[in-house]
Amino acid sequence: MTAPDSPPPAPDSPETPAPLAPHSPRGTLPAFAPVPRLKQRSNGWTPAVQCAFIEALADTGSVSSACRAVGRADHGAYLLRRHPEAGEFRAAWAAALDLGIQRIEDVAMERALHGVEVPVYSYGKLVGSRTVHNDRLLMFLLRNRAPQRFSEGRARGLSALDRMELARLKKQWHREWRETWEAERALRDTEEEQESYERIDAWIDTMHTNRMRRMSPRARAALDEHNRIMEEDRAAGYDPWHDPEHPDYHGAAARAAAGESEAIRLPPPGWGEKEEEPEQEPGPRRHGLKDEGWE
Repeated sequence: MTAPDSPPPAPDSPETPAPLAPHSPRGTLPAFAPVPRLKQRSNGWTPAVQCAFIEALADTGSVSSACRAVGRADHGAYLLRRHPEAGEFRAAWAAALDLGIQRIEDVAMERALHGVEVPVYSYGKLVGSRTVHNDRLLMFLLRNRAPQRFSEGRARGLSALDRMELARLKKQWHREWRETWEAERALRDTEEEQESYERIDAWIDTMHTNRMRRMSPRARAALDEHNRIMEEDRAAGYDPWHDPEHPDYHGAAARAAAGESEAIRLPPPGWGEKEEEPEQEPGPRRHGLKDEGWE
């Protein structure tokens, strides 16, 4: 194992296998320089593991299957592909996927031609099997491999499933865009509202400071005394509507002296309470149409 700060071993080092030859045994994979690693770990993406991964990817066409074949996690493969010096590795990845797609097409063609064995059950027991042929898969392969003969020379369009998936993705993108836009708008409105409150508070504080600055010492002392008395009344729960000594409690004389035509009086206590109606004695009951004995 090399030191963390040491450069990666040279290509001709015994620890690093040589990259794929220009013409590998399969004759299809391109040569590529493995992505350099700072450390050579036993469970890391060594050059040998990278070459084996590319070969498995060409055989299976699946990244997860290729990662299982080399005993590595798929997220490590994607991180390796995003490496700044992974240009040749990405090109080999793409070439391997092309080969994997070809193998998948070959498997699909075998299934379309020879069918698939499907087990047959009777009352929960396996009684045999039957061969099922997929005509839709066969027509799909024919249209894609020979479009001039089976697609009437027209470009292949989206299938019904592709159109449904595209419509679903459009709705999802629109919903995500709408949610993002509404969240940004709510945040912007909240910030503007908070700024408005802060400006109003600053303006009120400035007005109060200027008013206090223009007051005389005697007026300032009277204001402090007024605030102290108001605070005492508020703490005691003072209510002028229940204070007999307050002018508004018996304000008829004051309003009459002021020249008002009609004096406004406060309602007497308990004026809104509903009086209980006396119970009435039951009288003779009248017969109805549904009563028995009606004539």
